[in-house]
Amino acid sequence: MRGTVAPGYSAVADAFAAVLAGSRAGVAFSVVRDGEVLVELHGGLADPATGRPWEADTVAVLFSGTKGLTAAACAAVSDRLEPDAPVARYWPEFATGGKERVTVGQVLSHTLGLLYPDPEPVGADRWDDRACAAVLARQEPLWEPGTAVAYHPTTYGAMTAELLARVTGRDPRAVVRDVVAQVPGARVFLGAAPPGPARIVRDPDYRISTFLTDPRRRRLVERMYRMLLEEPDLPNTDVYHRSGGLAGAGLASAPSMARFYAALCPSGPAPGASPVPAAALARATRTWSEGTDAVNDRPLRFGLGFELADPIGTYGPEPVAFGHSGAGGGRHGAWPERGIGFSFLTNEMRAEDVDDRASSLLAALHTCG
Repeated sequence: MRGTVAPGYSAVADAFAAVLAGSRAGVAFSVVRDGEVLVELHGGLADPATGRPWEADTVAVLFSGTKGLTAAACAAVSDRLEPDAPVARYWPEFATGGKERVTVGQVLSHTLGLLYPDPEPVGADRWDDRACAAVLARQEPLWEPGTAVAYHPTTYGAMTAELLARVTGRDPRAVVRDVVAQVPGARVFLGAAPPGPARIVRDPDYRISTFLTDPRRRRLVERMYRMLLEEPDLPNTDVYHRSGGLAGAGLASAPSMARFYAALCPSGPAPGASPVPAAALARATRTWSEGTDAVNDRPLRFGLGFELADPIGTYGPEPVAFGHSGAGGGRHGAWPERGIGFSFLTNEMRAEDVDDRASSLLAALHTCG
């Protein structure tokens, strides 16, 4: 275990040592408050095959942790991307298949009902958010938009990419990168391959949708996550890193993610330091949808793209929290009432029902300070 821990945070160091002792790859945990680094710990292997160690600045695929950064970018331009406005105002081609009155807020809060592109684009277009968005624009939702909530694991990225492109006139990946870069010490690789990323490995018992028992919906899940399930080495490829998919292809370090989320907290280091205006962030982090996932049977609660504190304690004991988790165990977010941004990053993917790494660290953090 390497890194630093501020006085009063030894409980986090103890919890991290326990997490590291049970790891066969690499882990990192960072905590920042008001620009001050409280915890910056890392250890293990960035590449178990070669023995390359995890360093302080090691980056890894965020998977759906990328969605939290995308949500922040949407909030940052919400003066041009109004959540209550119909999507068709910005993206006229979307107004087909019963989607004429679908709102931006329904897209961002996972209540639309477009869970996969049909037909799936082929070749390189499989990785292209805007190619997938063109397919989604022609589709009919699986339910009446706004009447059910279910996590949209890949299509969220395609649709937000298209909306960001339409309202900014820019590459949506650059929009997200620039929002993150406004925070000193924060950086995300999105659409570019970073040097020496951690190699993603899977626990032998890795599974998805561990709350789900219905075989009919299991087939739907397998279609939604097809590429992740059928191409396990995909996250280690240059083509995936360069795709810059806004749903899950960002790469960053734990210190970057913690600094970014700390800057979003209302008690941040200086007025105007947040890359998202306070009113826009408050709107994006209030509850826009909640309930049991109509596909996955998992309790969830969403703002405008951000995951919020939920009944199963995804974001620890704090009652007010926002951020986004990632497949295999990553957890990145903020406890705004304490001014804290945090990030747990790993390259060892574990199934949700047996993975207590981030939860143990957040529980320890809650006792400190």
